[in-house]
Amino acid sequence: MNIFENRKDFLPVWFMRQAGRYHSHYQAIKKNSDFMTMCKNPELACEVTLGPIQDFGFNAAILFSDLLFPLEQLGMGLSYHSGPPTLEWHLEKIEDTKKLKVTTPGKEFYKFQGDACKLLKEKLPKDCTLLGFVGAPFTLYTYAVEGSHSGNLVSAKKGLYDGRFKAFVEILLPELLQEMMVQASSGADAVALFDTAAGELCASDYKELIVPVLTQLLKEFKSKYPNTKIIYYSKHTQASHIKCLDLNYIDVVGVDWRCDLVEIQALLPKHVFIQGNLDPAWLHLPTDLLEKKATTYYQDLRIRGLDFKRWIAGLGHGVLIQTPEENVRKLVKIIQSQKI
Repeated sequence: MNIFENRKDFLPVWFMRQAGRYHSHYQAIKKNSDFMTMCKNPELACEVTLGPIQDFGFNAAILFSDLLFPLEQLGMGLSYHSGPPTLEWHLEKIEDTKKLKVTTPGKEFYKFQGDACKLLKEKLPKDCTLLGFVGAPFTLYTYAVEGSHSGNLVSAKKGLYDGRFKAFVEILLPELLQEMMVQASSGADAVALFDTAAGELCASDYKELIVPVLTQLLKEFKSKYPNTKIIYYSKHTQASHIKCLDLNYIDVVGVDWRCDLVEIQALLPKHVFIQGNLDPAWLHLPTDLLEKKATTYYQDLRIRGLDFKRWIAGLGHGVLIQTPEENVRKLVKIIQSQKI
């Protein structure tokens, strides 16, 4: 089964961060490794990625990696030694963009991701879709400026107008394209772009400044890999943001729990799927309450006319740390029991 084709029997599902710290399989590997090594060692990345497929039965596997590696490639000194990602320096003023330099050509730098994808294509069940992923340009930029993707982002927003964003994306886009191409050429059926900072912008700035850059990247990618699907997920965005997107180069739009799936799907052309969007915090509820809330939610979507054939179920963001594994297992079964 390919999650992007018409399904006749059940609803497919995958979760962001389905291979993560909540999972005992991940924790067992982490005891003898560290996060950077787990990402950059293809065998370990493959093993971590396979864990939730074997345990929970998700219909898609997403490459275990990190969206911030382009910042390492551009010489910003990415580290995870303190836990959260840190950079050696930030784009605090326009002069800082002159320090950006490609340390290693993208095709070579991202080889570890390609090798992991090749291993996964060999080991995944034939009916399991393989997803690659990268950070979207604006979200990578906010990390480069702020060291984070949350908060008021005043400096990052000022940088949209003082030249920092323009200078950053000029050097980023060719390398980010290479990262996507490495994953696609190595077997990824789709590449997901995560734009977790997008919703911090008003819709007019998003339309004027972000969408053209995103479209440029995706148009170029689709010209080379027209059959590889593109999933674009944005956090905190609303219908006004989704309306701004050029959907000629996007196959799946992912939204968080603040959006109404029926409303958003109505904005999408028939070739575009929607993905989402339960609140990840629901997975921390007692199992019987989770089952009741999820079942009611899906019944409501059906009553209100959501096209289940153009929906890939999931969460509105990633699985949270300390999420009970039995709840993940239960929710996957509830979703896959939905008839379409």
